[in-house]
Amino acid sequence: MPFEFKKLEIPDVLLIAPRVFGDERGFFMETYKKEDFEEVGIKGEFVQDNHSRSRKGVLRGLHFQREPYAQAKIVRCVRGKIFDVAVDLRKSSPTFGRWVGAELSEENKMELYIPRGFAHGFVVLSDFADVVYKVDNKYAPEHECGLIWNDKDVNIDWPVSEPILSKKDEKWPTLKELMAQDMVFG
Repeated sequence: MPFEFKKLEIPDVLLIAPRVFGDERGFFMETYKKEDFEEVGIKGEFVQDNHSRSRKGVLRGLHFQREPYAQAKIVRCVRGKIFDVAVDLRKSSPTFGRWVGAELSEENKMELYIPRGFAHGFVVLSDFADVVYKVDNKYAPEHECGLIWNDKDVNIDWPVSEPILSKKDEKWPTLKELMAQDMVFG
């Protein structure tokens, strides 16, 4: 199998190490193979690929889409380095409100699988970073939502203290506010 799948502290989130074939010319690797991913429980059809470029200190997130447009993601950093985070928003989950993070970079070539029911975000650690990710549902702006990046109840250990945020990302609600508005996943 050209991939190694590692369960993180939240076992539904997987860190994926692709097998890299390199020589003096460069390298080759598979980044997704449906049958291998399905063997470890990553099912569904990925319907859209996204690509973002951000400069050092930019924090994008924490984003998710509400039902029926929730999205699973497979995230990788193809240029630079990021700290990638997933927060469990499934209220029936034993890990509800907890987060996991992993460093993804062009050097380590790791990928992160984030299932539906999670908020996702990342911060750029290098001068610039290009992040590409697959999603299994279309973008639906009317169902877009988020969790504030610095929610004290979630307590993410971000490697930056004053990130660069979009106006939208500055205003997301806290986990308690999401719960009060019934905006978490059942």
